[in-house]
Amino acid sequence: DNLLGISWVDSSWIPILNNGSVLDYFSERSNPFYDRTCNNEVVKMQRMTLDHLNQMVGVEYILLHAQEPILFIIRKQQRQSPTQVMPLADYYIIAGVIYQAPDLGSVINSRVLTAVHGIQSAFEEAMSYCRYHPSKGYWWHFKDQEEREKTKPKAKKKEEPSSIFQRQRVDALLLDLRQKFPPRFVQQKPGEKPIPVDQIKKEPEPVPEAVKPEEKETVKNAQSAGAKGPPEKRMRLQ
Repeated sequence: DNLLGISWVDSSWIPILNNGSVLDYFSERSNPFYDRTCNNEVVKMQRMTLDHLNQMVGVEYILLHAQEPILFIIRKQQRQSPTQVMPLADYYIIAGVIYQAPDLGSVINSRVLTAVHGIQSAFEEAMSYCRYHPSKGYWWHFKDQEEREKTKPKAKKKEEPSSIFQRQRVDALLLDLRQKFPPRFVQQKPGEKPIPVDQIKKEPEPVPEAVKPEEKETVKNAQSAGAKGPPEKRMRLQ
């Protein structure tokens, strides 16, 4: 189990913690960091001093550093001979609370995961602002841009009541309806009462002026000349 995320404390030991009692405090049965099969447990059961640990082989705990009364560092190591040991883990006690110190691999792994998570979050946030349309292509659409557009006063666009096509179409329909259903009343001037169409006086048509016979002949000659066309040119023989 990964013990890097947990801690252990026994408040009854905190007032009496010192260099001589810190290993006894660490060897409490409820401490999850303590290994019951270590040589310290054998020495404790046989009521020997800690100096006998140098003559044994196996896992042991030693006090590596002490700064009373706030900081103690305990090391777990594998003893192979009286002069040769291999460190396994370090534990630090701050104000009576025991923590396991992370190893170098755990620190690098945690830093790499934190960096990757930050980069992935940045890419996901950047992709949320990306927009695409077949006619426009790609562009960025940010939230502050929407707020700026909302705060800007919108210019009112003058909308035409109808298009040219709509007006022409309506005029054609009205003309068609007028021919099918001619009006029965006509209002000649605004504000006047409408008058039936039958009562409107029609203006007399202008009488065509009498054309003199001489002018008729000149008109006929001009029309006949225009119909015949110009005379053809004949080639001269030399």
